[in-house]
Amino acid sequence: MSKLIDSSIPKFLLVGVGNTLLSAVLMFVLEPLGYWPSTAIAYVAGAVMSFFLNRKFTFKSEEDFVKSAVKFAVNVAVCYLLAYSIAQPLGKLILGALGVEGIWLERLTKIGGMGLYTILNYFGQRFFAFKKS
Repeated sequence: MSKLIDSSIPKFLLVGVGNTLLSAVLMFVLEPLGYWPSTAIAYVAGAVMSFFLNRKFTFKSEEDFVKSAVKFAVNVAVCYLLAYSIAQPLGKLILGALGVEGIWLERLTKIGGMGLYTILNYFGQRFFAFKKS
């Protein structure tokens, strides 16, 4: 378990707070565009910020810039698709059973997707995008 937990977690979470704030604001401002467009645009903007901060500050990667950028982009895309593809039906199932509907169902489902994305993204960045040689 010690290999999964290390000193990069607090740094990742600190970067994540800024990234999450930026993404959340954009996601909800762009809400009229719908679930997928609003979350996608928000995550692209947050991912750019996250790449630069996590590459140097969190994981101190010395890997080639282009190579790490490509791996980072693949990781973000996979984590985004997985997280939000799981969060939407699961949120509708659970929250719908609790009587949540309409815009609040979508908003709470997005928040669930954000949490799942964060977990998947940490491990993807640490063990794939910025993996130390």
